[in-house]
Amino acid sequence: MFLRRKCRHKNGKAYYSWALVESVRTERGPRQRVVSYLGEMDKAGRVGIHRAVQGNQSKIQESFFDETSPEWVEVNVRKVRTERSRRFGDVWLALELIKRLGLSDLFQSVMPDIHPKIAWATLANVLIISRFCEPSSELHIAEQFYGKSAMPDLLGIAEEDIYDNRLYRALDKLLVHKDDLQKHLKERLGELFDIKYDILLYDVTSSYFEGVVSRNPQAQHGYSRDSRPDCKQVCIGLVVTKEGIPLGYEVFEGNRHDSTTVKTIIEKMESLYGKADRVWIMDRGMASPENLELLTEESRRYIIGTAKSKLKKFEQQLLQDDWKKVHEGLEVKLCASPDGDEEIFILCRSAARKEKEQAIHNRFIERLEKGLQKVKKSCDSGRVKKVTVVERRIGRLLERYNRASPLFDVNVKEGDGKIDLTWTIHNTYSDWARLSEGCYLLRTNIKDWTAEDLWKAYIQLTQAEAAFRIHKQDLSLRPIWHQREDRVQAHIMVCFLAYVLWKCLAQMAKHAGLGNEPRTILEEIKNLTLVDVVLMTHTGTEIKLRCVSKPEQHLAILLQKLNLRPPERLAPKYNTSGLEMKLKM
Repeated sequence: MFLRRKCRHKNGKAYYSWALVESVRTERGPRQRVVSYLGEMDKAGRVGIHRAVQGNQSKIQESFFDETSPEWVEVNVRKVRTERSRRFGDVWLALELIKRLGLSDLFQSVMPDIHPKIAWATLANVLIISRFCEPSSELHIAEQFYGKSAMPDLLGIAEEDIYDNRLYRALDKLLVHKDDLQKHLKERLGELFDIKYDILLYDVTSSYFEGVVSRNPQAQHGYSRDSRPDCKQVCIGLVVTKEGIPLGYEVFEGNRHDSTTVKTIIEKMESLYGKADRVWIMDRGMASPENLELLTEESRRYIIGTAKSKLKKFEQQLLQDDWKKVHEGLEVKLCASPDGDEEIFILCRSAARKEKEQAIHNRFIERLEKGLQKVKKSCDSGRVKKVTVVERRIGRLLERYNRASPLFDVNVKEGDGKIDLTWTIHNTYSDWARLSEGCYLLRTNIKDWTAEDLWKAYIQLTQAEAAFRIHKQDLSLRPIWHQREDRVQAHIMVCFLAYVLWKCLAQMAKHAGLGNEPRTILEEIKNLTLVDVVLMTHTGTEIKLRCVSKPEQHLAILLQKLNLRPPERLAPKYNTSGLEMKLKM
């Protein structure tokens, strides 16, 4: 049965009434029969009729129930209640960021709706939103987070339709479109925030596994940035702009040295975005002869950190006074290459770094000397009578305090029944150590920039380091629980896309004059909740309104500056009570 609006004209005016109609089968085919003429009815009456007939039929004429509740109705205030309070603000924000970046449309184009029930594009949104709002496993998303959030109402997927295996399959579908996503995001972010891709910052980090990971050849033991050498890991190379906007990434074997990844990442970025006139900035771990030769090919420009051991060749320049001040506590100068090639070196001297290195050197010297005194005391007392034992103890001390060990000249002699232990400190080496404290060296093939400009460009490498911190702390990149190689790469890709949302929000805040740190904004928006308000009418009919909490004044100001307008009320997109509803923004 369904309700039909009828219209009759009299004296030039239109009069509307309603009739309850049912479909019946006859010998001549299906026909419609009027069950009852209801006359003129307000919306409250129509809702009551709907409640009465919804148990006998499954479809109500959409034009009749254009809203979930009447605009005016008498309510029993004693029976007003709320139900199902769930988190809304951060979930809605993540979906808005996805739409602004055009990811929803891209997902729909590259992942066509071939699933019998749920589109892969929608499941991709579930994965990214969950990683952005509450990073966790796919099982946690299915069993805990999804049902407690507003995603069922925003995305139109019922809670029972989300389970871990379906999310795993969505990961597999998403991974194959990695290059398409990176190209799209590069163009879209450039349009939204006028990003210039003239400076590319490259750095490498690692992320460790929990488990054996026997089915992933990339999982290997190597240098761990997470202080977990006991676990297998993979290395992740990330390219970002000077604003920290991610441009692309690659996943490497866990035992691969940073310098061996440079060729792969440069060729990958140039294959995706062309060989434009860009400046590559990397830390000193990338400065191998092969990489320097690669970077000089085809007029590539670079600024790379240099090992501190090369500072010895610039001792005279360190003693001179022709430094240029960048800001308080930081000085730089340009130096020609000691090898006579076309490279230029930037000598940098930092007061804060000098203070830190002095404290480290002094602490190591003090601890090493205290350890030697303890060994000498044992020798003088006669408790230790073998030279080999003393030498082993000294060797362990020199290894433990290796930063101070070159300053010490230790001698062990066997005397009359005792072992004589003496040591001296090399003043010449100590003088050099003091002179070089706080100094570091950069190298470049850019000749038309000043020393200040070169240093400012290089120091932006901290944006790549900040990106890794956000990946690991805020987006829970580590530890990795997946065991298959493709699932691991898909997990890293979802973290990458969630980081894109993070940086998109940061850029929106920056352009709105709110700084570029989105954590505070995100925490405030999390206070928005979605709750069902149940009203009992005078006729006994229950009206359920799905309402979004009203933002407080300070949050309303933030949202206004960010040009974000959360809805006041939602209606579920999926069928909850026999009535198919649509989102009302």
